[in-house]
Amino acid sequence: MTNSSEKLRETPLDAIDRKILAQLQDDARIANVALADAVGLSPAPCLRRVRALEERGVIRKHVTLVDPAAVGLAVSVFVHVSLERQIEPSLKRFEAAILTRPEVMECYLMTGDADYLLRVVCADLSAYERFLLDHLTQVPGVASIRSSFSLKQVKYSTALPVAVAPSQRQSAQRQSSRAKTSGRS
Repeated sequence: MTNSSEKLRETPLDAIDRKILAQLQDDARIANVALADAVGLSPAPCLRRVRALEERGVIRKHVTLVDPAAVGLAVSVFVHVSLERQIEPSLKRFEAAILTRPEVMECYLMTGDADYLLRVVCADLSAYERFLLDHLTQVPGVASIRSSFSLKQVKYSTALPVAVAPSQRQSAQRQSSRAKTSGRS
């Protein structure tokens, strides 16, 4: 039997929900009246939809994005970590250790050459070296670590492309493809 939160999560997002999400991703501090106006609703139904999106877990939380350089964390490092063995206890042990490290901004279990990809921020090379030697190499089961330092951030976004539903995007692409094909006859 599924609980009510699972049922709510399965409810598809409609166009208005997607407009709300796009607006909130751009400005989480937008006043409800302005949000309602931007998505074509009156304030009360707009607020109900926002609350429903929060309750469903679609909106996880509201955050403030901080400039890393402004707080002295201008070095960004991408770290490929391979484990000695890819068995569940080793994976869980590594993930538990990584979850305690505040300098690890993102951690992904990967396919391919490395088992994990981390994005680490730190003040400078010596801070990264301390993280590497004092923490990462001390995690049991780590076999190899390869680090790549970011020279420049070309693109960074926290906003997901929610404006158009994936099924609508695919439908539009198919229609566009058909129009091109039929125009060639």
